[in-house]
Amino acid sequence: MILCGGKGTRLRDITELLPKPMVPIGDYPIVWHVMHTFAAFGVNRFILCLGYKEEAFIDYFLNFRSRVSDFTITLGDDPKITYHTSCREAGWEITLAHTGVDTTTGGRVLKASAHLAPTDTCFFLTYGDGVADLDISRLYALHRRFGKLITVSAVHPEGRFGNLEMDGDDVVAFIEKADRIEGYINGGYMVVEREAISRYLEGQPDQFFEQYAMRQAAIDRQMKVYRHESFWQCMDNPREYQMLNQLWNKGKAPWTTHW
Repeated sequence: MILCGGKGTRLRDITELLPKPMVPIGDYPIVWHVMHTFAAFGVNRFILCLGYKEEAFIDYFLNFRSRVSDFTITLGDDPKITYHTSCREAGWEITLAHTGVDTTTGGRVLKASAHLAPTDTCFFLTYGDGVADLDISRLYALHRRFGKLITVSAVHPEGRFGNLEMDGDDVVAFIEKADRIEGYINGGYMVVEREAISRYLEGQPDQFFEQYAMRQAAIDRQMKVYRHESFWQCMDNPREYQMLNQLWNKGKAPWTTHW
């Protein structure tokens, strides 16, 4: 399940035309890169929780084969399309869920859960704007080992600003833009038990998943962490958009490690 409904206001120059998960890295939207990370580990059923500019997702995936393949159209009363290139995404099952423009993340998960299969006792949950070289199989194995309702991936964010070390009012050290911050943040790439929906989300359609479900799970000691020490990067601003595209165009995109 991929949260794709936000407006991406910090990337406004680009998201005026496209929702953030549809902003491209190379020739493909960032959500496609996220999906390939899961597909590399055999996860090929996706639910996209749509909201802002959902028509961009609908157009893209309805016409996906035509975008990635040479094809021949035979016109007439019985039209025919012949594709000349195999599709590496063959077998992907993608559900486009209309979860509302102003719906909270918790509300989106609640609405989209209607599309889970009856046998889905748990599911992966992530955001459509962050890429990582994360090992999905290890994340899942840790989740199963501890048996908690939610397992969240913890990552080190990039150091965007210089760090000040102080002794009273004196600055004793200054580090200009460290490569990454040693503390952890939620990097998405979560595993969620279906029980968490009935326990934390039903009857709470206006709650954010992060502010309510995750907080309550932590209070209940029902949340574990998977520490991801390698590459992770979201696309929050034009500089990060440019950086991710440069890595892809140079053939040095770390998030493709498992592809």
